[in-house]
Amino acid sequence: MAGVRKGGDLEEVEIDLGDASDPEDLDEGEQPETLWKASSDREGESIHSSSLVDISDTKPLINVRDPRGMNDCLKVTFEDVIAEPVSVRSGDRVWIWSHALFEVSRIWVYRIVTVLLAIPMSILSGILFAVLSCIHIWMISPCIKCILIGTRWLQKLWDVVLEVIVRPLLTSAGRCCGGFNIHLAEE
Repeated sequence: MAGVRKGGDLEEVEIDLGDASDPEDLDEGEQPETLWKASSDREGESIHSSSLVDISDTKPLINVRDPRGMNDCLKVTFEDVIAEPVSVRSGDRVWIWSHALFEVSRIWVYRIVTVLLAIPMSILSGILFAVLSCIHIWMISPCIKCILIGTRWLQKLWDVVLEVIVRPLLTSAGRCCGGFNIHLAEE
């Protein structure tokens, strides 16, 4: 389908969605950043072949959804699940249709289940982590700090016991055992 022309050549159209820097904020020589740009029809490209420019706030969230590789174990393909040895083979059409149906059902069932469960689970996870953070920050950490302050004398006593009794005992045992030499000889 060819590009739509009105009158003469199409000119390049830039649309600023408001996320780019203001021209007043730019340093000398910097170009303003646009998020979306319609390409011109001068090189024979269709106006419908517009593309997103690499500058976007949401693009990293959309493209890299598992940046830490937490779910690498779920990278499953058809060949990981179903494999026919050379000695036993089904028809080519069965194999092709099986592969296609596997991929389509895997993708669409996942999408349907995520539509039903993703938002409620994200809300529940957010609530759970907020409650756990609140409990940790406002209850557990102060209690641990109070216990550490209250048992500071016990820590000092333990340090003295280690320095006066345990360290000299282990040091002398180490020096006694350090005098032994073991020689292995072949017979």
